Amino acid sequence: MEQGRGVTTEPDVAPAPPPLGLRRDGLDPDPAVTALREHDDVCPVTTLAGHRAQLVAGFEDARAVHGDPAFGFEAVPPPPGFAAELTPAEMHRRRSGMLLALDPPDHTRLRRMLTRRFTVRAMRALEPRVTAIVDDALTAMAAVGPPADLVAGFALPVPSLVICELLGVPYADRDGFQERAFRTLRSDLTPTERSEVIIASRAYMGTLVARARRDPGDDLIGMLVREHGDRPAAEGGIDDEELAGLANLLLVAGHETTSNVIALGALELLRDPAQMALMRAAVDAPDPAPLSRAVEELLRLVSPVSAGFPRMATRDVVVGTHEIPAGTMVTASLCAANRDPALAAGDLEHLDLAREPLPHVAFGYGIHHCLGAPLARIELRIAFSALLRRFPDLALAADPAELEYRHDALIHGVETLPVTW
Repeated sequence: MEQGRGVTTEPDVAPAPPPLGLRRDGLDPDPAVTALREHDDVCPVTTLAGHRAQLVAGFEDARAVHGDPAFGFEAVPPPPGFAAELTPAEMHRRRSGMLLALDPPDHTRLRRMLTRRFTVRAMRALEPRVTAIVDDALTAMAAVGPPADLVAGFALPVPSLVICELLGVPYADRDGFQERAFRTLRSDLTPTERSEVIIASRAYMGTLVARARRDPGDDLIGMLVREHGDRPAAEGGIDDEELAGLANLLLVAGHETTSNVIALGALELLRDPAQMALMRAAVDAPDPAPLSRAVEELLRLVSPVSAGFPRMATRDVVVGTHEIPAGTMVTASLCAANRDPALAAGDLEHLDLAREPLPHVAFGYGIHHCLGAPLARIELRIAFSALLRRFPDLALAADPAELEYRHDALIHGVETLPVTW
């Protein structure tokens, strides 16, 4: 089966809760994070790696932290207590290819290799295959019959198969890579446990890179080998460590985020008949614009990536009304930022598919804006459209209050979503 508080400082208790920026109250940000945004404040938090950082929660502050080149990743030190093990050379090796943890010029070099393969036009060419994958998953669900788990039967397998085919990862290996991805994203792992999972993930991807070196296919890994793998990084190429890290990041991000937007978006629609009616109208509209607007609103509200990766100020910088000294680590609550009342009048704490699309940071911002955003939008439009057409009587098969959320994960979601039709 497919897998699927009122304080402003981190309490020193065991077991420790997730860092404040990652905590959610159902689909909502933690009340303490909302209060932080309302008071235009910053809050000291402890990151997953054990560093002290400042948390911001406003929309413009989040964009500043993600968009200002004064904030970088490569200056972030090893987790406390791991400096001897994680030497600068080892830190560099483990970050190889990890776009989210790289600064220019390495980030620029690697991202440029991928840009043309992730344009809106290139992703539109995948629509027929995405449609077929979605239809096959729904047919399999229908064959088993209700009730069904929408996470295991639909939300997870669809983006998993899409990204596997795009990268050249055998879908038959899904149990292994999905389990490793799930563990990597858990917020309760120790730095040692997280390191072990990341090493295992990169080792697996290394076997696929070696295979592509022998026989590069038409997939993304094969393309990178053919077009950029014949020269070192210093000459604008890519080495095997970078290939493994880059492909692993795309594999994890390519299925975890989209699958959780499908599941959480479906949950939000199923418990709000008025919004479900608007979604069905958008699906049935001859103009694709209403469905595109609905997907943007779902992305804004769901915000599966609760907080951005912590960054370090490389010089003194001002974020909003806050002076951030050089050497300070900062992270931003993306889910709270996407509900900032400064974005528009009205109630931004709830779904409203009738509103005009608002700017959001569900895909991040700046040079680290999600490369796969065009693909995710296509998958979401096709998935929701096909789901509601195939099962017009789709309904929850469980009390929403009893659903188990992924409170201990970097990417928010529900463990299961029982549905019937």
